[in-house]
Amino acid sequence: MQEHFHFTTDQAKIQKQYAAIFFFVSAQLSQIQFYLQRRNRHLVKQEDEVIIAIHLLGKLLGFSSEREWHRFVTGNLFTDGHFLERSRYNRRCRALRFAIKWIRHELAKRGQHHAYAVVDSMPIELCHAARMYRVKRFQGIADIGLCASKKQWYYGFKLHLQVTDQGLPMGYVVTEASCHDRTAAETVMTQIPHPFNLGDKGFISSELQKKLYKAYQIAFWTPSRKNQKHRPSASWERWLKQKRKVIETVFSVLVDQYRITEIRANSISGFEVALDGILLVYSLVTLGLVER
Repeated sequence: MQEHFHFTTDQAKIQKQYAAIFFFVSAQLSQIQFYLQRRNRHLVKQEDEVIIAIHLLGKLLGFSSEREWHRFVTGNLFTDGHFLERSRYNRRCRALRFAIKWIRHELAKRGQHHAYAVVDSMPIELCHAARMYRVKRFQGIADIGLCASKKQWYYGFKLHLQVTDQGLPMGYVVTEASCHDRTAAETVMTQIPHPFNLGDKGFISSELQKKLYKAYQIAFWTPSRKNQKHRPSASWERWLKQKRKVIETVFSVLVDQYRITEIRANSISGFEVALDGILLVYSLVTLGLVER
């Protein structure tokens, strides 16, 4: 359907979305000093603000192929031929990944003023299950893990994400698929600390809860096991289960609308810039700074 994208999408709406993203990115980049110290900056064909805004717009519109997105940009947004060649555009995006990461991190700090945060993980498959034992993509980095919700084995990564009660992404970590949720929990919750965090049964650990509270003053609540000696009330369990639904909604939107599980990059830098771009543009939509 993407080859017919320009026939079904309002051009005025796309221009409005691009303008909103561009003004936000321009305001944020003005605060970064190191980004201005690049050599031959006066010779660039497009400014960094334009490159980042175009990259985020592609993630907002759900493009997973960089080739198709570049074709759409040159055919609909920059028809005068003053846009970068595709490989140059991709290299510029990767070179600006730290700026994208910094902008997302600064935006995620607003979540510290929200009521609470929820932590969970989701699988990111890199190939079909039939090819998991002979795939070469990210070999030595990704591995085989079990998706507990689907009860299926897969090859790829696992995204550990912390979101607020309003769905704003905060800290995140990408690990190999076999990594347990408890292993990455401390790293996720201490990137942008929130005093109140909720988790599912995969995070049950009294040692982890004590460590988070003593070292970071983070209260971490999880459901109880059925054979646990001292269990909270049933109403507390229901409340905890209800409040955790926000992260399931976030995962669903990231998969269905932003295609976070369909990143086609074959390098770590390409995968990183695509993932940060998706999380950043989703944060902009969540905060109402950009219209979906």
